[in-house]
Amino acid sequence: MDLADILAERAVLTCNGALDKPQLFKIIADRAAELTGFAAEDLLATLEAREDLGSTGLGNGIAVPHGKVAGLKHVTAVFARLDQPIEFDAVDDEPVDIVVTLLAPIGAGADHLKALSKVARLLRTESITAQLRAETDPARLYSILTTPLETHYAA
Repeated sequence: MDLADILAERAVLTCNGALDKPQLFKIIADRAAELTGFAAEDLLATLEAREDLGSTGLGNGIAVPHGKVAGLKHVTAVFARLDQPIEFDAVDDEPVDIVVTLLAPIGAGADHLKALSKVARLLRTESITAQLRAETDPARLYSILTTPLETHYAA
């Protein structure tokens, strides 16, 4: 599974106005609703319910909120790069500025785990996160995210 399989170019957001986690989740849910046809309120509730179990802030300014959605056909990702980091209750207590949200069908355990693994591997590569933090153009962000990891290392 490549990130390009689950991340559409219009699913890449640069967020200038998200001041906190609830506001960010609303922005992400609204875009995910456009991509999937599901109600934004339902997607927001899914993200909030998962976050209530524990923060999806992984540390180093990165979060990977995720959840399962009944009736969803395939794993769908939404990427957000925040201009101003926000408090996220991350494991290292540092604010977050890079967010990859994953929504998966109920019963898509293997695909959901593959997507989480792919995103984690990509975002723990310091050169990639540095590129993501330096870029403001959604098309360039999409290109960085969807370039195969091996290509990043070869460059």
